[in-house]
Amino acid sequence: MASVGHIAVGMAASRIVNANALTERPSPAAMLFWSALSMLPDADVIGFPLGVRYADEWGHRGATHSLVFAAAVGCAIGMLAPRFRAAALRTAVIASLVLASHGLLDTLTDGGLGCALLWPFDQTRYFAPWRPIPVAPIGLGYLSPYGLSVAVTELVLFSPLFLFALTRWTGVRRRRTSRHQSPTP
Repeated sequence: MASVGHIAVGMAASRIVNANALTERPSPAAMLFWSALSMLPDADVIGFPLGVRYADEWGHRGATHSLVFAAAVGCAIGMLAPRFRAAALRTAVIASLVLASHGLLDTLTDGGLGCALLWPFDQTRYFAPWRPIPVAPIGLGYLSPYGLSVAVTELVLFSPLFLFALTRWTGVRRRRTSRHQSPTP
């Protein structure tokens, strides 16, 4: 999956992690942090020039795309959260979900070898039964016409998350009642 969908997840998470999620727009720094976190599992591509093959345990869509990796890194981020005046448990849970979403979304693509979601307990690479997202080319291939078509497809598919992250929401307006009026049900 190209980074567009992962960025959308990260941007939406930056809004959710804030206790005032619907009334305050997240800061650019928060959107950048959560988007980078959502893309962290793809750091496994640095193994290619080091001789790590795609299908290896630590290859692309291997261990770093697993639910165990998501939980471990999410907990580590949660432990650091109080240093940034954030709630540890809330941050750990959201970080774990953001990281887990990466592998789960990658199972929805129509290419590659699948994701090792259950690593280290199972090395099987999984795909979802429904795969509506075209697989993105890795590296500079993303700058091709095919890469552009993948990016546009993801922009359309993930537009609700982008809108959620970028739109100022006023929330549900409460009906005001005066002291002399009884509230209507």
